[in-house]
Amino acid sequence: MNRTKIKICGLRFPEDIACVNEVRPDCAGFILAEGRSRTISPSRMRELTDQLDPGILRVGVFVNQDPEWILSLAREKLFDLIQLHGQETEAEILRIRAGTDQKIVKAIRVDSEADMGRAERSLSDLVLLDSGAGGSGESFEWGMIRLKRPFFLAGGLNPGNVSRAIQTVRPFGVDVSSGVESGGRKDPEKIRAFVRAVRQNNGIGL
Repeated sequence: MNRTKIKICGLRFPEDIACVNEVRPDCAGFILAEGRSRTISPSRMRELTDQLDPGILRVGVFVNQDPEWILSLAREKLFDLIQLHGQETEAEILRIRAGTDQKIVKAIRVDSEADMGRAERSLSDLVLLDSGAGGSGESFEWGMIRLKRPFFLAGGLNPGNVSRAIQTVRPFGVDVSSGVESGGRKDPEKIRAFVRAVRQNNGIGL
């Protein structure tokens, strides 16, 4: 059985890193987009990732930002994966791809089954299916998912529903942010419970 990958997103504080290092997800996401509740600066990301277990992939999350700026950070080796979470065009994806060998994850807002075609055709290395209200904790109708390529599932996931999500749509990976928070901050117990639920589906413990 393929092991479902785990991404914990929206990390901001040293205590977030300590918990992530404990449970060892596959990916840790850092919001470099402007004006978001979980936004951090590149220098802050550097401080945090200096403390991150090197076996965990660092993901820089961007929303409709200048490809040249993204590439400048890629050249600084600030992250291992680039996540584009806005309305980036295929031309912009190609521009970024031409300037770095880092993998690109493109988030696709799912409002209807028609969005599956856009996800299938994306030139990114992976796609991430989301409700479109990033970080809001809102989900979308999983029955709309019709994809032949691997994808991350996001939007409304939490420790209580992630097992059902995995069993229903068999994603390549699951992505969580607000679903493991309490009062706007990452909750270590919720992070542990989320990771435990995924790994129980994978047939392994925490």
